[in-house]
Amino acid sequence: MKRHIRNLFAGAVALSFGLGAVPVSAAEFINVLTGGTSGVYYPLGAALAKIYGENIPDVRTQVQATKASVENLNLLQQGKGEIAFALGDSVRDAWMGNEEAGFKKKLDKLRAIAAIYPNYVQIVASKDSGVTDLASLKGKRLSVGAPKSGTELNARAIFKAAGMSYDDLAKTEYLPFGESVELIKNRQLDATLQSAGLGVSSIKDLSSSLPINVVAVPAEIAEKLGAPFLAATIPAGTYDGQTADVPTVAITNILVTRSDVSDEEAYQMTKQLFENLPELVAAHKAAASIKPENGPKGLPIPLHPGAERYYKEKGLL
Repeated sequence: MKRHIRNLFAGAVALSFGLGAVPVSAAEFINVLTGGTSGVYYPLGAALAKIYGENIPDVRTQVQATKASVENLNLLQQGKGEIAFALGDSVRDAWMGNEEAGFKKKLDKLRAIAAIYPNYVQIVASKDSGVTDLASLKGKRLSVGAPKSGTELNARAIFKAAGMSYDDLAKTEYLPFGESVELIKNRQLDATLQSAGLGVSSIKDLSSSLPINVVAVPAEIAEKLGAPFLAATIPAGTYDGQTADVPTVAITNILVTRSDVSDEEAYQMTKQLFENLPELVAAHKAAASIKPENGPKGLPIPLHPGAERYYKEKGLL
Protein backbone atom coordinates (compact mmCIF):
# COMPACT_ATOMS: atom_id res chain seq x y z
CA MET A 1 0.00 0.00 0.00
CA LYS A 2 2.80 2.41 0.96
CA ARG A 3 4.58 1.56 -2.30
CA HIS A 4 1.36 2.27 -4.24
CA ILE A 5 0.98 5.69 -2.56
CA ARG A 6 4.62 6.50 -3.28
CA ASN A 7 4.10 5.61 -6.94
CA LEU A 8 1.00 7.80 -7.14
CA PHE A 9 2.91 10.68 -5.53
CA ALA A 10 5.83 10.26 -7.90
CA GLY A 11 3.44 10.26 -10.84
CA ALA A 12 1.74 13.42 -9.59
CA VAL A 13 5.13 15.18 -9.18
CA ALA A 14 6.18 14.15 -12.67
CA LEU A 15 2.86 15.41 -14.05
CA SER A 16 3.20 18.72 -12.22
CA PHE A 17 6.71 19.22 -13.61
CA GLY A 18 5.42 18.36 -17.06
CA LEU A 19 2.60 20.88 -16.78
CA GLY A 20 4.98 23.45 -15.35
CA ALA A 21 7.19 23.14 -18.41
CA VAL A 22 4.42 24.23 -20.78
CA PRO A 23 4.74 28.04 -20.24
CA VAL A 24 8.42 28.00 -21.24
CA SER A 25 7.87 26.09 -24.48
CA ALA A 26 9.15 27.57 -27.74
CA ALA A 27 5.65 28.92 -28.44
CA GLU A 28 5.74 31.13 -25.33
CA PHE A 29 9.42 31.99 -24.92
CA ILE A 30 11.46 34.25 -27.21
CA ASN A 31 15.25 34.31 -26.97
CA VAL A 32 16.60 37.17 -29.09
CA LEU A 33 20.09 36.44 -30.48
CA THR A 34 22.05 39.62 -31.12
CA GLY A 35 25.79 40.42 -31.22
CA GLY A 36 28.41 42.12 -29.09
CA THR A 37 27.11 44.65 -26.59
CA SER A 38 28.95 47.53 -28.30
CA GLY A 39 27.43 46.88 -31.74
CA VAL A 40 24.07 47.70 -33.34
CA TYR A 41 22.44 44.28 -33.00
CA TYR A 42 22.47 44.27 -29.19
CA PRO A 43 20.59 47.52 -28.44
CA LEU A 44 18.07 46.73 -31.17
CA GLY A 45 17.67 43.21 -29.81
CA ALA A 46 17.11 44.50 -26.29
CA ALA A 47 14.45 46.92 -27.57
CA LEU A 48 12.82 44.13 -29.59
CA ALA A 49 12.71 41.82 -26.57
CA LYS A 50 11.03 44.60 -24.56
CA ILE A 51 8.48 45.17 -27.33
CA TYR A 52 7.66 41.46 -27.54
CA GLY A 53 7.41 41.08 -23.78
CA GLU A 54 4.97 43.98 -23.52
CA ASN A 55 2.83 43.27 -26.59
CA ILE A 56 2.64 39.49 -27.12
CA PRO A 57 0.36 37.84 -24.53
CA ASP A 58 1.85 35.20 -22.22
CA VAL A 59 5.37 35.46 -23.62
CA ARG A 60 8.69 35.71 -21.78
CA THR A 61 11.74 37.15 -23.50
CA GLN A 62 15.50 37.06 -23.15
CA VAL A 63 18.33 38.87 -24.93
CA GLN A 64 21.54 36.96 -25.65
CA ALA A 65 24.82 38.66 -26.60
CA THR A 66 26.70 36.59 -29.18
CA LYS A 67 29.44 36.79 -31.81
CA ALA A 68 26.69 37.87 -34.24
CA SER A 69 25.67 36.45 -37.62
CA VAL A 70 27.41 33.09 -37.96
CA GLU A 71 26.96 32.07 -34.34
CA ASN A 72 23.35 33.28 -34.32
CA LEU A 73 22.40 31.19 -37.33
CA ASN A 74 24.05 28.06 -35.95
CA LEU A 75 22.25 28.60 -32.62
CA LEU A 76 18.89 28.92 -34.40
CA GLN A 77 19.48 25.64 -36.23
CA GLN A 78 20.17 24.01 -32.85
CA GLY A 79 16.89 25.36 -31.44
CA LYS A 80 18.68 27.74 -29.03
CA GLY A 81 16.89 30.92 -30.07
CA GLU A 82 13.62 32.08 -31.58
CA ILE A 83 14.78 35.16 -33.50
CA ALA A 84 18.22 36.41 -34.53
CA PHE A 85 19.95 39.28 -36.28
CA ALA A 86 22.22 38.29 -39.18
CA LEU A 87 23.89 39.81 -42.22
CA GLY A 88 22.19 38.75 -45.44
CA ASP A 89 25.15 37.09 -47.11
CA SER A 90 25.80 35.05 -43.96
CA VAL A 91 22.16 33.93 -44.09
CA ARG A 92 22.62 32.88 -47.71
CA ASP A 93 25.84 31.02 -46.90
CA ALA A 94 24.11 29.24 -44.00
CA TRP A 95 21.26 28.16 -46.27
CA MET A 96 23.79 26.83 -48.79
CA GLY A 97 25.96 25.15 -46.13
CA ASN A 98 29.09 27.11 -47.05
CA GLU A 99 31.77 25.60 -44.81
CA GLU A 100 34.28 28.36 -45.59
CA ALA A 101 31.83 30.88 -44.11
CA GLY A 102 31.42 28.86 -40.90
CA PHE A 103 28.57 26.47 -41.68
CA LYS A 104 29.39 22.76 -41.66
CA LYS A 105 26.10 21.84 -43.34
CA LYS A 106 23.00 23.46 -44.83
CA LEU A 107 21.00 25.12 -42.04
CA ASP A 108 17.62 23.99 -43.31
CA LYS A 109 15.52 25.23 -40.36
CA LEU A 110 16.16 28.92 -41.05
CA ARG A 111 13.16 31.06 -42.00
CA ALA A 112 12.97 34.83 -42.53
CA ILE A 113 10.95 37.32 -40.50
CA ALA A 114 12.08 40.50 -42.26
CA ALA A 115 14.81 42.28 -44.15
CA ILE A 116 15.62 45.23 -41.89
CA TYR A 117 18.40 47.86 -42.33
CA PRO A 118 21.50 47.76 -44.59
CA ASN A 119 25.21 47.59 -43.96
CA TYR A 120 27.21 49.60 -46.51
CA VAL A 121 30.50 48.40 -47.98
CA GLN A 122 32.76 51.41 -47.57
CA ILE A 123 36.19 51.37 -49.21
CA VAL A 124 38.23 54.38 -48.17
CA ALA A 125 41.77 55.22 -49.23
CA SER A 126 44.20 57.98 -48.37
CA LYS A 127 44.19 60.62 -51.13
CA ASP A 128 47.98 60.24 -51.42
CA SER A 129 47.55 56.58 -52.43
CA GLY A 130 45.90 57.54 -55.71
CA VAL A 131 43.18 54.92 -55.23
CA THR A 132 39.90 56.17 -56.72
CA ASP A 133 38.15 53.00 -57.94
CA LEU A 134 38.33 49.21 -57.60
CA ALA A 135 40.82 48.78 -60.46
CA SER A 136 43.27 51.22 -58.87
CA LEU A 137 43.44 49.03 -55.75
CA LYS A 138 45.71 46.71 -57.74
CA GLY A 139 49.22 46.87 -56.38
CA LYS A 140 48.06 48.66 -53.21
CA ARG A 141 47.88 47.70 -49.52
CA LEU A 142 44.36 46.99 -48.26
CA SER A 143 42.82 45.82 -44.98
CA VAL A 144 39.77 43.61 -45.58
CA GLY A 145 38.62 42.99 -41.99
CA ALA A 146 39.16 40.04 -39.67
CA PRO A 147 39.45 36.62 -41.42
CA LYS A 148 36.00 35.17 -42.31
CA SER A 149 34.27 38.09 -40.63
CA GLY A 150 31.19 39.53 -42.32
CA THR A 151 33.36 42.35 -43.69
CA GLU A 152 35.98 40.00 -45.08
CA LEU A 153 33.35 37.78 -46.71
CA ASN A 154 31.93 40.92 -48.32
CA ALA A 155 35.40 41.84 -49.57
CA ARG A 156 35.90 38.42 -51.19
CA ALA A 157 32.53 38.60 -52.90
CA ILE A 158 33.12 42.09 -54.30
CA PHE A 159 36.59 41.25 -55.55
CA LYS A 160 35.29 38.13 -57.29
CA ALA A 161 32.44 40.06 -58.96
CA ALA A 162 34.98 42.65 -60.14
CA GLY A 163 37.21 39.95 -61.65
CA MET A 164 39.89 40.55 -59.01
CA SER A 165 41.42 38.67 -56.09
CA TYR A 166 43.64 39.40 -53.12
CA ASP A 167 46.56 38.32 -55.31
CA ASP A 168 46.13 41.61 -57.18
CA LEU A 169 47.05 43.52 -54.02
CA ALA A 170 50.56 44.38 -52.91
CA LYS A 171 49.55 43.52 -49.34
CA THR A 172 46.40 42.17 -47.68
CA GLU A 173 45.82 42.82 -44.00
CA TYR A 174 43.07 41.16 -41.92
CA LEU A 175 42.46 43.79 -39.27
CA PRO A 176 39.57 45.35 -37.31
CA PHE A 177 38.34 48.79 -38.36
CA GLY A 178 40.25 50.86 -35.81
CA GLU A 179 43.60 49.16 -36.42
CA SER A 180 43.15 49.50 -40.19
CA VAL A 181 42.66 53.25 -39.85
CA GLU A 182 45.74 53.64 -37.63
CA LEU A 183 47.91 51.89 -40.23
CA ILE A 184 46.61 54.20 -42.97
CA LYS A 185 47.43 57.20 -40.77
CA ASN A 186 50.95 55.81 -40.33
CA ARG A 187 51.24 55.24 -44.12
CA GLN A 188 51.58 51.48 -43.66
CA LEU A 189 48.33 50.84 -45.58
CA ASP A 190 46.67 52.55 -48.52
CA ALA A 191 43.02 51.64 -47.97
CA THR A 192 40.47 49.89 -45.78
CA LEU A 193 37.25 48.05 -46.65
CA GLN A 194 34.60 48.23 -43.93
CA SER A 195 31.06 46.83 -43.94
CA ALA A 196 29.13 49.00 -41.51
CA GLY A 197 26.49 51.66 -41.08
CA LEU A 198 27.00 55.04 -42.69
CA GLY A 199 29.12 57.45 -40.67
CA VAL A 200 30.99 54.64 -38.92
CA SER A 201 33.30 56.18 -36.30
CA SER A 202 36.51 54.60 -37.62
CA ILE A 203 36.18 56.22 -41.06
CA LYS A 204 35.05 59.50 -39.50
CA ASP A 205 38.27 59.44 -37.49
CA LEU A 206 40.34 58.78 -40.62
CA SER A 207 38.66 61.51 -42.67
CA SER A 208 39.26 64.05 -39.92
CA SER A 209 42.95 63.09 -39.78
CA LEU A 210 43.97 63.16 -43.44
CA PRO A 211 42.46 63.68 -46.93
CA ILE A 212 40.61 60.59 -48.21
CA ASN A 213 38.99 59.16 -51.30
CA VAL A 214 35.78 57.15 -50.90
CA VAL A 215 36.12 54.43 -53.54
CA ALA A 216 33.16 53.77 -55.84
CA VAL A 217 31.72 50.26 -56.19
CA PRO A 218 29.64 50.39 -59.39
CA ALA A 219 26.01 49.22 -59.54
CA GLU A 220 26.86 46.34 -61.87
CA ILE A 221 28.77 44.69 -59.00
CA ALA A 222 25.57 44.55 -56.96
CA GLU A 223 23.72 43.17 -59.99
CA LYS A 224 26.31 40.40 -60.41
CA LEU A 225 26.18 39.50 -56.74
CA GLY A 226 22.38 39.46 -56.51
CA ALA A 227 20.33 39.22 -53.31
CA PRO A 228 21.03 40.04 -50.55
CA PHE A 229 23.40 42.63 -52.12
CA LEU A 230 21.87 45.90 -53.30
CA ALA A 231 23.16 48.95 -55.17
CA ALA A 232 23.41 51.85 -52.73
CA THR A 233 24.87 55.32 -52.26
CA ILE A 234 27.14 56.88 -49.65
CA PRO A 235 25.74 60.44 -49.61
CA ALA A 236 28.03 63.42 -50.07
CA GLY A 237 29.20 64.81 -46.75
CA THR A 238 29.04 61.51 -44.92
CA TYR A 239 32.77 61.95 -44.25
CA ASP A 240 35.05 65.00 -44.14
CA GLY A 241 36.21 65.92 -47.62
CA GLN A 242 33.63 63.73 -49.38
CA THR A 243 32.06 66.24 -51.75
CA ALA A 244 30.01 63.89 -53.96
CA ASP A 245 27.69 60.91 -53.66
CA VAL A 246 29.59 57.63 -54.07
CA PRO A 247 27.96 54.43 -55.39
CA THR A 248 28.57 51.25 -53.42
CA VAL A 249 27.04 47.95 -52.40
CA ALA A 250 24.83 47.42 -49.38
CA ILE A 251 23.94 44.14 -47.70
CA THR A 252 20.62 43.71 -45.99
CA ASN A 253 20.51 42.68 -42.36
CA ILE A 254 17.81 40.09 -41.74
CA LEU A 255 15.76 38.99 -38.75
CA VAL A 256 15.72 35.21 -38.89
CA THR A 257 13.68 32.61 -37.03
CA ARG A 258 13.39 28.83 -37.39
CA SER A 259 10.81 26.61 -39.05
CA ASP A 260 9.52 25.00 -35.83
CA VAL A 261 8.53 28.33 -34.25
CA SER A 262 4.71 28.43 -34.37
CA ASP A 263 2.98 30.40 -37.11
CA GLU A 264 1.23 32.59 -34.52
CA GLU A 265 4.48 33.43 -32.73
CA ALA A 266 6.23 34.30 -36.01
CA TYR A 267 3.22 36.40 -37.01
CA GLN A 268 3.33 38.32 -33.72
CA MET A 269 7.12 38.82 -33.93
CA THR A 270 6.68 40.34 -37.41
CA LYS A 271 3.63 42.44 -36.51
CA GLN A 272 5.10 43.86 -33.29
CA LEU A 273 8.40 44.67 -35.04
CA PHE A 274 6.70 46.97 -37.54
CA GLU A 275 4.06 48.39 -35.20
CA ASN A 276 6.67 49.57 -32.68
CA LEU A 277 9.40 51.02 -34.91
CA PRO A 278 9.75 54.29 -32.94
CA GLU A 279 10.98 52.29 -29.94
CA LEU A 280 13.62 50.62 -32.11
CA VAL A 281 14.74 53.94 -33.59
CA ALA A 282 15.09 55.28 -30.05
CA ALA A 283 17.39 52.34 -29.28
CA HIS A 284 19.58 52.92 -32.36
CA LYS A 285 19.23 55.24 -35.37
CA ALA A 286 20.01 52.36 -37.76
CA ALA A 287 16.41 51.25 -37.23
CA ALA A 288 15.21 54.37 -39.08
CA SER A 289 15.84 52.40 -42.30
CA ILE A 290 13.45 49.58 -41.33
CA LYS A 291 10.27 49.72 -43.44
CA PRO A 292 7.42 47.17 -43.71
CA GLU A 293 7.42 47.30 -47.52
CA ASN A 294 11.07 46.16 -47.57
CA GLY A 295 10.50 43.32 -45.09
CA PRO A 296 9.79 40.55 -47.63
CA LYS A 297 12.27 41.78 -50.27
CA GLY A 298 15.66 40.36 -51.27
CA LEU A 299 15.59 37.40 -48.89
CA PRO A 300 17.92 34.43 -49.55
CA ILE A 301 15.76 32.04 -47.44
CA PRO A 302 12.02 31.32 -47.33
CA LEU A 303 9.71 33.49 -45.26
CA HIS A 304 8.20 31.87 -42.20
CA PRO A 305 4.47 31.27 -42.90
CA GLY A 306 3.59 33.44 -39.89
CA ALA A 307 5.59 36.37 -41.31
CA GLU A 308 4.08 35.74 -44.74
CA ARG A 309 0.60 36.04 -43.22
CA TYR A 310 1.47 39.51 -41.86
CA TYR A 311 2.76 40.78 -45.21
CA LYS A 312 -0.31 39.46 -47.03
CA GLU A 313 -2.60 41.17 -44.51
CA LYS A 314 -0.84 44.46 -45.24
CA GLY A 315 -0.95 43.97 -49.02
CA LEU A 316 2.85 43.73 -49.24
CA LEU A 317 2.91 40.30 -50.88
